[in-house]
Amino acid sequence: MRQLRKQKKMTLEGLAGNVITKGMLSLIENNKARPSIESLTYIAEQLDVDITVLLGAIPPDHFGEVLDEVENLYNIDFDQKTDEYIKIISIVEPLLDKLNQGYESARLLEITSRCLYHEGKDGWLEISDRAAHLYEQMNLSARRAEIGLFRAMVKFTEHDYAKSLEILLHERAEIETKYPYIDPMTRVDLDFHEAILHYAVGDPESATRIMESVMDFSKKHRIFYRIDDLYRVATGHALMFDNDEKRIYYLEKLKQYGEFADDKNSLLFYDLMNIEYLICKNHDYNGALEKIEYHLKNSNVTEFYEHFFILEKGKALLGLGQYEEVLHWLDKIQLPSYLHHPFDLSIFYAVDSYKARCHMELGNLEKAHTFAERAVKNISPLPATPYRDYSFETYVMVKEKIRKK
Repeated sequence: MRQLRKQKKMTLEGLAGNVITKGMLSLIENNKARPSIESLTYIAEQLDVDITVLLGAIPPDHFGEVLDEVENLYNIDFDQKTDEYIKIISIVEPLLDKLNQGYESARLLEITSRCLYHEGKDGWLEISDRAAHLYEQMNLSARRAEIGLFRAMVKFTEHDYAKSLEILLHERAEIETKYPYIDPMTRVDLDFHEAILHYAVGDPESATRIMESVMDFSKKHRIFYRIDDLYRVATGHALMFDNDEKRIYYLEKLKQYGEFADDKNSLLFYDLMNIEYLICKNHDYNGALEKIEYHLKNSNVTEFYEHFFILEKGKALLGLGQYEEVLHWLDKIQLPSYLHHPFDLSIFYAVDSYKARCHMELGNLEKAHTFAERAVKNISPLPATPYRDYSFETYVMVKEKIRKK
């Protein structure tokens, strides 16, 4: 900084401007104070150089401050992110050659690899490998496992479930070979993801076995980490495949957890499962609508769950034969971009089947065929579920109606 300032014949006061004090700038130039990324960005602009020029001169013992800045950017809520990934990449790229040891280096590499992936840039896997190697050197099994899970979930979000499970099993085998002790929360994380991937590839037996094993493990070790996720998955599967005993058991467990932890999402899911049971099993459409209206008018319903409640409203109205009203509500639904599990996708792909039945009843057979065909096309590659069966049944009904006409 001093060298660049003198080359431009700038005084300390001139460089500091109204943003940094002259005294602070002097301390920074004499390596007696550590600037924030915001300060460095301002200084780089004043010196008319890219911030990477200044970052490239940061000594290894300053990585902690850089990591603080990067973590702050990375941990901004996903729906509030703008260009944070690009900012992180620009901050860390000049340092890549120096990130060779220590936790700060490993974490910076890990975060950067994720940002590169999210931005669709090459090289993320190589940087991820470097982070994994450093974590292994420091015997940090939990952080190493996080990298393995991320690699597996990359394929999960691409809906390549078989490859995702293959990567997870490979990563898990490596981790368990290298680390004689895996901390309980890491084991729960690995088991949970393995279970949902077995469900995703259509192997419910393995998934259920793992789910029940990890819940027993959590109970034995008094670990509440991911217990709400485990109860939700177990409840959803039991409802989907008509296991009333387990549905009631896990649903009650989820309610108890939600009340104990004051967890809104668990309680919303509890009500949602009861509503779906009223519609699909009891055919109590008016009872379901009463509960749905309560939630849709309640400002505490999150955007995530609002999609599901609107969908259930459409299904209840379909049961009552209010076809125009069904179409009005179902047209409000869009597949959330963050849903990737085939069970969730099946729930939303079936929306086109509900629309097809409405159009069929209203005599719009061409539209009915279009929606029924689209539902079958989307849901065909996914594992067997009641939603998949319903979509195929709807398609056959529409085709038969057209044939008779």
